Amino acid sequence: MAVGAVRGSKARGRRAASAVLATALLCTGAVACSGSDDKSDKGAADAGEHQSRSQVTKVITAAYKKTSAAKSAKVEMTMSTPPGETAKAMGGAGEMKMSGVMGWEPTVMDMTMSGSALTEGDPDAPKQMRMLWRDNVMYMDMGAAAAKDMDGKRWMKMDLNSIAEQAGDEKLAKQMTGGLDSMSQDPAQQLAMLLESPNLKHTGAAKVDGVQTQRYKGRLSVKEMMESNEGLKDVLGKSEREQLLKNIEKSGIKGYDTEVWVNEDDYPVRMDIDIKTPDGTVKTSQAFSDYGAAAEVTPPPAGQTVDLMEMFKELGKAGSGAGSDSAF
Repeated sequence: MAVGAVRGSKARGRRAASAVLATALLCTGAVACSGSDDKSDKGAADAGEHQSRSQVTKVITAAYKKTSAAKSAKVEMTMSTPPGETAKAMGGAGEMKMSGVMGWEPTVMDMTMSGSALTEGDPDAPKQMRMLWRDNVMYMDMGAAAAKDMDGKRWMKMDLNSIAEQAGDEKLAKQMTGGLDSMSQDPAQQLAMLLESPNLKHTGAAKVDGVQTQRYKGRLSVKEMMESNEGLKDVLGKSEREQLLKNIEKSGIKGYDTEVWVNEDDYPVRMDIDIKTPDGTVKTSQAFSDYGAAAEVTPPPAGQTVDLMEMFKELGKAGSGAGSDSAF
């Protein structure tokens, strides 16, 4: 495999993987919630009537429990990132679209990605890319053009466990292997986090794609988000969480604004997350349907995949100056 082709394919894979992981990180959160499943107890409001805090809590708790039990759904997601330092950290500026099916507990995904954030600065990048996630391993279909440069193999494999282990960093390994289930686009976890918002409120009735829903909104500061995120506590010690908080606050991110639209069956049909940064607002919008849909992922055959770590090694052996380019 030519070194130049390796580098180009690696860069595309790294950008795509960064975008996927950044999206996943936006959707992180796991807290224990309790409440009633009884729909008569959820206090649904008529159009124009706002619910009390106790009613809101019952609604979101019921939605959390129903969504958590479903364990899977079809999803359509749009994520937009403004240019600047934030974009560099999240895989690129522009818009990223993802659609497909996902499952949680454990994390499973079969998604198709497209958008300017995927192709930014690379005219040879595929216009859309299929991404599979199973057993802590991500597979990305790099397309027919990339396959020509990868010995006919079009799938790039990124084993997060292996990357952490080979990095020789015990803390990194713990974060990547122990925290993967939290790093999913699990709508139940998002509802759990929303319950921790001190200003959670009902903002009225609304229709989403013809479906009648009730709309809710809440805001969490970075500190509140981290304190409510039990998954983060499982993989980071107190001092590490404090350092992470300092780093996030230093970046200029103030907090997370979340809106959710819940239908009469207690399922969220849409969820929006806005993160304000010094460069602008990172916007993520997710539409959910078919809760409980089969989320079965079959990895591509080993003979059709190229391991990202092996590509790193090949670049290193070629002495191509990958030292400054190989950090993922």
